[in-house]
Amino acid sequence: MFKRKIYNKIKEWKDTSQGKTALLIEGARRIGKSTVVEEFARNEYKSYILIDFSIASNEVKEMFEDMSDLNYFFLQLQLHYHVELENRNSVIIFDEVQLCPKARQAIKFLVKDGRYDYIETGSLISIKKNVKDILIPSEERKLQMHPMDYEEFLWALDDKTTMSLLKMTFDNKKKLGDQLNRKLMRSFRLYMLVGGMPQAVNEYIQTNNFKKVDDIKRDIINLYEDDFRKIDSTGRLALLFEAIPSQLNKNTKGFQTKKILNSYKTEDTTILSLISELKDSKTISVAYHANNPEIGLSAYKDLNLFKLYMADTGLFVTLQFKDRDFTENTIYEKLLNDKLSTNLGYLYENVVAQILTANGHDLFYYTFKNLEQKRNYEIDFIISKKNKICPIEVKSSNYKKHTSIDEFYKKYSSRILERYIIHTKDVSKDQDILCLPIYLTQFIL
Repeated sequence: MFKRKIYNKIKEWKDTSQGKTALLIEGARRIGKSTVVEEFARNEYKSYILIDFSIASNEVKEMFEDMSDLNYFFLQLQLHYHVELENRNSVIIFDEVQLCPKARQAIKFLVKDGRYDYIETGSLISIKKNVKDILIPSEERKLQMHPMDYEEFLWALDDKTTMSLLKMTFDNKKKLGDQLNRKLMRSFRLYMLVGGMPQAVNEYIQTNNFKKVDDIKRDIINLYEDDFRKIDSTGRLALLFEAIPSQLNKNTKGFQTKKILNSYKTEDTTILSLISELKDSKTISVAYHANNPEIGLSAYKDLNLFKLYMADTGLFVTLQFKDRDFTENTIYEKLLNDKLSTNLGYLYENVVAQILTANGHDLFYYTFKNLEQKRNYEIDFIISKKNKICPIEVKSSNYKKHTSIDEFYKKYSSRILERYIIHTKDVSKDQDILCLPIYLTQFIL
């Protein structure tokens, strides 16, 4: 098992909750929820029962139909799973809990009983679809899980030192030198290519073969698209999902949903519903246009103007080249060495979106016009810091030209705390703009 940061968050829940709440870990499929939860149960409790509702028998599911006698309920569970539960030192895991809504509803009574701890895991929007006729327990605390971040990826490669050095670099704002920066950029591009899905990371470690890694990622993408079709038989969700790389490449003001779904009659309410379902799947992140770039960005977001990013950039790379039977190793090698002729700005933009999301930021961007020059400008991301905002511009080349962020500063200088350019070069400052190599993005809190 790979070391995951969420383990400590689960430990914090256990220590502070003391059985007063259940924990629901949400996230896309194949990001390692079940693995980390079972590892936690094995290490932190004397015994545990894991109920995987994707394979659980009808006999097990029927146990949740009648919760009037909890003594009998626990007796049944222990006999079925051949596990002895110990008061306040055992945990029961409801894996893929969305597949048994009655089990989720039972959390209210189980937590009130207080004998054991409860951890639930859920994937995709079916966790939302399957709660129509049940009472959602208020005793449920939610925790979001994301694909492996860059630090977790380095841990998997048995690198325990690079991240502390990068943090020191960010704190000191000193140059690393071209040679070291090139080495670090190559390492970060490797992370972008492999991605943060544990199965893909493990395949890379075991085989060092990009084609085999790509095969794993294709399997995951196909799994997601199959899930989308189960939820939306028209195929619209899958179409929107597949269009993410091409839409980012077009560099339009927003995601052109109606053009993608031109064979369907799509009203604005339908589009909002589809985007909400994609967002709930945790396979993508949504960046909304902020109509007023001011502190409290959520109050100014435009629900009809947005961009979509993949939750995992490794999957983004595979989806980008999905028109071929497989993504040849030569493409991976060129991407790794930054020699592919394709403009990769949108690839770097996606990984910045992934990093900001994993660090708890909602995603916002801003577009505006200069009427005198008759030009349109765009700020890729805006985050809040203290009582100010910080514009972020992502560049894969020509980082010395940053007209958009300059024009933005002219309009809103009193609102701005710091300005950032995220690029592929060494640490530098241009006036008051902090220019950071992309591998330092995670330290912008």
